[in-house]
Amino acid sequence: MPWETSTTMSQRRDFIHLAGQDEANVRELCRRFGISPPTAYKWLARHRAEGDAGLVDRSRRPHASPERTIAAVEAAVLALRRQHPAWGGRKLRRRLQDLGQATVPAASTITAILRRHGLLAAERAAPGPYQRFEAVAPNDLWQMDFKGHFVLDTGGRCHPLTVLDDHSRFAIGLRACGHEQGALVQGHLIDCFRRFGLPARLLCDNGPPWGDSQTLVRHTRLTVWLLRLGVGVTHGRPRHPQTQGKEERFHRSLTAEVLQGRAFVDLDDCQRRFDAWRTVYNHERPHEALALGVPASRYRASRRPFPERVPAWEYGATDEVRKVQSDGAISFRGRDWLVGEAFRGERVAVRPTPTDGLWQVYFGVHPVAEINLCHDNPRGDEGVNHVPEHP
Repeated sequence: MPWETSTTMSQRRDFIHLAGQDEANVRELCRRFGISPPTAYKWLARHRAEGDAGLVDRSRRPHASPERTIAAVEAAVLALRRQHPAWGGRKLRRRLQDLGQATVPAASTITAILRRHGLLAAERAAPGPYQRFEAVAPNDLWQMDFKGHFVLDTGGRCHPLTVLDDHSRFAIGLRACGHEQGALVQGHLIDCFRRFGLPARLLCDNGPPWGDSQTLVRHTRLTVWLLRLGVGVTHGRPRHPQTQGKEERFHRSLTAEVLQGRAFVDLDDCQRRFDAWRTVYNHERPHEALALGVPASRYRASRRPFPERVPAWEYGATDEVRKVQSDGAISFRGRDWLVGEAFRGERVAVRPTPTDGLWQVYFGVHPVAEINLCHDNPRGDEGVNHVPEHP
């Protein structure tokens, strides 16, 4: 089976990276990427022989120069800067080293070259101090959000959907979407899950399609589907975008390096440029938060494959199991208690806690609400506390 033509180089780079890891299962990766084993082994052999240049369809060879004059080194700096107009001296220096440049000047010298050629924008004030958070390992936490939409030349808008691994900053997904509805997001997440496996948890904001900051019940049909897969869901604090700081920073890079000052014909045009830049971002672009390493150097695929068929939850013998009604409530101890309309039709378990009158509601292994029987609200809505989330 051939590679999908719109994302050929991006897929090849991802496949080669994952296949080269310890204990990698090439046959399983073939299934995830939708390619045949002969195709996979062909590109693995070419990459071993030629490196990244071997992934190109035999259209060109890498250029090499055994010695560089000062003028030639400066030309190399300027050429790389033209390819990546938003990169500064440190990123350019590290990338030149990664490319095997024989003579690479210091970052300060590269900055001086850029300044001499009028290629430096006015410096912005450094942001105030904030506390950094980083997941311990790849796939412990992914961040997901929509970048602000923009108008296309042929009409309509592009809503970039971004999915980022918190530990490695590896861009799991970057999709050009025509809207922000849950079914479309779910389809793109399935593509990501099939290729990279399941994360332990997803962090997203409070807006649709994954949340509703206007209600106490924050789950949607999309997040209930994630919980059913065994993927925990965390919502950022309302009006605190720094909770998803890595996504915010990724969006700034996307704007500066791809979107700013450019026109896009349609969604296909957007996706082609997104795919090309995602490859650069993951495999070539030095990241200052990673000591100028690239995200691919820290990312490993998840060991939890995407299940094409998800079995129903099996609850314990002591659980009091209830089916969520069409209005999002369950009947318990002769009263109705609101769990959330997103869970309608699902089975949940009610379990006692050490506190008298306090019961916890579970959807599978995920606690989603607490019931306070001591509350005298006849409907039960106000007696439900929805479990707080922590990134």
